[in-house]
Amino acid sequence: MKKSYYLFNPGRMSRKDNTLKFTPTNEDGHEGPPKYIPIEGVSDLYCFGALDANSALYNFLGKEQIAVHFFDYHEHYTGSFMPKEYLLAGKMQIEQTKHYGTKSKRLSIAQKFIEGAAFNILKNLRYYHSRGKDLSAIISTIEEYSGNISDTTDIDALMGLEGNIRQVYYEGFDIILNDFAMNGRSKRPPKNEVNALVSFGNMMCYALCLGQIYHTQLNPTISFLHEPGYRRYSLALDIAEIFKPILVDRTIFKVLNKKEIQPSDFDSHLNGVVLKDAGKKTFVRAFEDRLNETIKHRSLNRNVSYKHLVKLECYKLTKHLLSMEEYKPFKAWW
Repeated sequence: MKKSYYLFNPGRMSRKDNTLKFTPTNEDGHEGPPKYIPIEGVSDLYCFGALDANSALYNFLGKEQIAVHFFDYHEHYTGSFMPKEYLLAGKMQIEQTKHYGTKSKRLSIAQKFIEGAAFNILKNLRYYHSRGKDLSAIISTIEEYSGNISDTTDIDALMGLEGNIRQVYYEGFDIILNDFAMNGRSKRPPKNEVNALVSFGNMMCYALCLGQIYHTQLNPTISFLHEPGYRRYSLALDIAEIFKPILVDRTIFKVLNKKEIQPSDFDSHLNGVVLKDAGKKTFVRAFEDRLNETIKHRSLNRNVSYKHLVKLECYKLTKHLLSMEEYKPFKAWW
């Protein structure tokens, strides 16, 4: 089974037969013992340190359909090496573009993304409310906002409504978390530990969604909720809205409330906060555990992983664009 590999240390990567050879380097530039990764076991690579590689390696990765996602020191996603889109189809691109260009069709899909996101947000809040956290006022406000999703008449109004839902939702973090406070959303740079985790987790979710889109016929640059822009895969931002509550936020609640990540795992500088390498590794491990967790799918009648749910979401959108089946956003049912 293929899996994601995370490179936290800077180093040099090269090909050795059908194996990836990664030689880490320390702060003094001295090389450590190389690590060998069989290519058939790699789905994608996440690089949090400087990666020294040549075109021969990227040709090899492209041939094997392996993406590489890059993050900077502040945990910002900076870009991806994506292999040639081997599944892109002309008919799909035409239909995807038509749906973007037709206001009513675009708005309908965008509303479904926010509908799914709001439902999963409420699922989180109700879960913790049932466990002694008084979130009734926050739940009531978000339910009221959610009732207005279908009444929005343009993307700007929908984005404004989504922003209101998120703002109220983040107020609930201060109730759910035991020893940390969010004090509102802040980014670039995050002002505290919780915001640093949210930024880091959201970027992980974005890269995950991009990777799953790549394995479908969808074009990741043509989106419906977020405005398509230069040099960004905005459809991944759309789909990530649905999954951030159940993949990122639930992971944050777990690692903080169970003290798997503590204040010592963060570094404060320049009025901002970032995760140290040890904290990144802990969060990534918990995030991967969440992705690999399985649930009984009601339609497929078999167990599927959370990671596979993201791919299934892409397939559902594909069927909608091809007029095969109306798109219904993923909503957690457990």
